[in-house]
Amino acid sequence: MSLLAILVLAAGTFAFRIAGPLLAGRYDFSPAAQAWMTSAATVLLAGLIATSTLIQDGAFAGWARTAGVGVAVLLVLLKAPFPVVVIAAAGTAAGLRLVGVA
Repeated sequence: MSLLAILVLAAGTFAFRIAGPLLAGRYDFSPAAQAWMTSAATVLLAGLIATSTLIQDGAFAGWARTAGVGVAVLLVLLKAPFPVVVIAAAGTAAGLRLVGVA
């Protein structure tokens, strides 16, 4: 990648990052619009999680990864500490792969 392309991408990223604070006071959104934007962010995050969990290289990622994420979700709902969530999810996926579950 050329230096010019890197600089253009860096400038564009900076412009988007600074636009939020600079334009925040200029626009007033209705409560309905604010609620919609909050819901939209949640839906986008859920879609990213689902895609990352279920698909790898255009095909189903396998039951081991899905089970690991399921364990993580369960532990988060039970308010387990973050390190416990990560270790349990990784251990679940690794254990299932060790016994031959793809």
